Amino acid sequence: MASAPSNEETRKGNMWDLDQKLDQPMDEEAGRIQGMYKEKGSSWLVVLQLAFQSLGVVFGDLGTSPLYVFHNTFTHGVNHKDDVIGALSLIIYSLTLIALFKYVIVVLKANDNGQGGTFALYSLLCRHANIKTIANQHRTDEELTTYSRRTFEEHSLAGKVKCCLESFKINKNAILFLVLIGTCMMIGDGILTPAISVLSAAGGIKVDHPKMSTDVVILVSVVILVGLFSVQHYGTDRVSWLFAPIVFLWFILIGAIGAMNIWKYDSSVLKAFSPIYICHFFRRGPVSWVSLGGIMLSITGTEALFADLCHFPVRAVQLAFILLVFPCLLLAYSGQAAYIIQNPGHVSDAFYRSIPDSVYWPVFIVATAAAIIASQATISATFSIIKQALALGCFPRVKIFHTSKKFHGQIYIPSINWVLMILCITVTAGFRNNTQIGLAYGTSVVIDMMVTTMLMILIMLMVWRSNWILVFAFASISLTVELTFFSSIILKVDQGGWVPLVVAATLLIIMYVWHYGTIKRYEFEMHSKVSMAWILGLGPSLGLVRVPGVGFVYTELASGVPHIFSHLITNLPAIHSVVVFVCIKFLPVFTVPVEERVLVRRIGPKDFHIFRCVVRYGYKDLHRRDDDFEKMLFDCISTFVQRESIEYSDSDELSLDLEHQSTTRSITINTTDNGGSIYASSIVEITSSTSLDSLEHHHNNVKHTANQMGEDEVDFLNRCKDAGMVHILGNTITRARRDSGLLKRIAIDYIYTFLRKICTENSVMLHVPHESMLNVGQIFYV
Repeated sequence: MASAPSNEETRKGNMWDLDQKLDQPMDEEAGRIQGMYKEKGSSWLVVLQLAFQSLGVVFGDLGTSPLYVFHNTFTHGVNHKDDVIGALSLIIYSLTLIALFKYVIVVLKANDNGQGGTFALYSLLCRHANIKTIANQHRTDEELTTYSRRTFEEHSLAGKVKCCLESFKINKNAILFLVLIGTCMMIGDGILTPAISVLSAAGGIKVDHPKMSTDVVILVSVVILVGLFSVQHYGTDRVSWLFAPIVFLWFILIGAIGAMNIWKYDSSVLKAFSPIYICHFFRRGPVSWVSLGGIMLSITGTEALFADLCHFPVRAVQLAFILLVFPCLLLAYSGQAAYIIQNPGHVSDAFYRSIPDSVYWPVFIVATAAAIIASQATISATFSIIKQALALGCFPRVKIFHTSKKFHGQIYIPSINWVLMILCITVTAGFRNNTQIGLAYGTSVVIDMMVTTMLMILIMLMVWRSNWILVFAFASISLTVELTFFSSIILKVDQGGWVPLVVAATLLIIMYVWHYGTIKRYEFEMHSKVSMAWILGLGPSLGLVRVPGVGFVYTELASGVPHIFSHLITNLPAIHSVVVFVCIKFLPVFTVPVEERVLVRRIGPKDFHIFRCVVRYGYKDLHRRDDDFEKMLFDCISTFVQRESIEYSDSDELSLDLEHQSTTRSITINTTDNGGSIYASSIVEITSSTSLDSLEHHHNNVKHTANQMGEDEVDFLNRCKDAGMVHILGNTITRARRDSGLLKRIAIDYIYTFLRKICTENSVMLHVPHESMLNVGQIFYV
């Protein structure tokens, strides 16, 4: 047998390489996607416009903190002027060190192509180290445009950290556990932020009407909250243009009122910019330590600032914070402190009492609107985080809707929305004051901040390759401040801090058990998958009657023949003429470009008509009904068949050796393991006695035959499509093995089984029409 040249072998390769050639996007488009955010930052006019727009999305939560910080700091009243100055100094340096230094300067740069939040950090780590617990990823996934990673030197610090994380399974689980804790705390923010923001804003009514009952304020707050959650399904696209002007006006008002109060009441509060007054504050003893819980509320919203980073470049957010948000907040807190020094008895409602009477009601209206906007941003961030957790197999299936055709990240989750509303109203009506809600809020936020710090240490070491001195400085400053706040808040767990801990513990159990069950189901499918030898032994008809039509068999396996298929053909006497194994998997990237989304390969010889389609999504992508999923799959298969015929005909190129006057051509059998492709063709050897004309004629005949074969198979596929398409899904029951431990049996047989019953069905998530759906029942013992 004559052998083809080495470069020809490389060019022809196996079928997977063919798939890669089929699905690779254009270089120009790839460069455009990778440089998207860089382009936004090229024009300062565009950056300023985006900085203004970011006010309504990113800074609402942080901007409404002046409504309740001093009230929660001095819950038992003010004893001395220096206490107020010391508290103000702590607020100033907390905003500087945490909000400005940690988040705006450092953490925002750790975004995943513009996406923020705990799972964005986790996705970066997963791309730079093999710590993803569900091993359905293939090396070709790393070739995606959005899959950016760097190589490690073996003896470098980053390489040692990577090796340490990958060496032990407990390290992978520890990072996942840390990410889940941060996610649970962020969901807790989605409950507590609307409660404390709306209740504090509505409390302004009582300032103007002192005799009004607290029940009226609670009722007004509940009505606002019900209205807020009830309109979530409309999305914010239609009214989002109002958000930025309202929040901008809010910052201007609180900054102007703060500056006026400094000039009017006591300009000596500016001494608080000296850190020496922090030491004076702590000389008060345990009382000052307990007050830290209220001061900590001044930096709530910084974690949401990172989580809400979506449609704005980092430079725009940084510019908005430095030029407007930061100075206005410093003026607002300083002005309140000046007022409290002169009016220590008004500390519980200092914000509204410090407002001039002439602008009281306009400020009240703007404050209420700003509180609603802050709540809206946190609710939207909660939806986004749950979507990311679901994509990575860490949350039960829930139905997700897009609320905007313009903005990719605006989604609505009905079941989560109503749960948040019930919990939010329960917290508001149950506590009846923002002191206990503030303690709960502070507990949730500070734990979330510490999780971000831990993940950022790994990011700086592995992704950024920062010097260990810089990493140590960042960790020391962040953890010193956060652990100090945490030590204060944890002392008041019984006064309200227990709420986020209970919510987080419940969510953590749900998410971890679901993830554990998902891993065990995937491991069972991998263990029970059918070998290719068994499929090939059945022959072209698979030992059954091949009826016209297309059968889409859904599986979690990206390679191999799933157990569901062998179970199906064992119990049914017929199977469709075309069988497509569909694997939908989510990767640790924020999005997969549409042109790179589907990989197609053939399983077995051509006359088997069996294909595999691997559909890849990022954690921000959503499998939507209007994508016309069936058509996308079928078009990709047709394109693959046509491309395959072109590759076959191109492989018939002739190699002439004029010196030896001999020409050879060979087409070898190509195979891939794990359910890959197998195709063969005849071997042709042509000697020097063959004329060049006959060679060219033979080449044209082979090319025409290959093209004709491709057209015939496409026609066959179209006829099968017209005959009908059926979606075959596994209706599995998961049970723990009899020899399993007690905890595993509780987790799988009760909690996981219960979650599978109440969560959205897989057919609904995939938008499979019921009239063309076939469920195959089976039991998994994990």
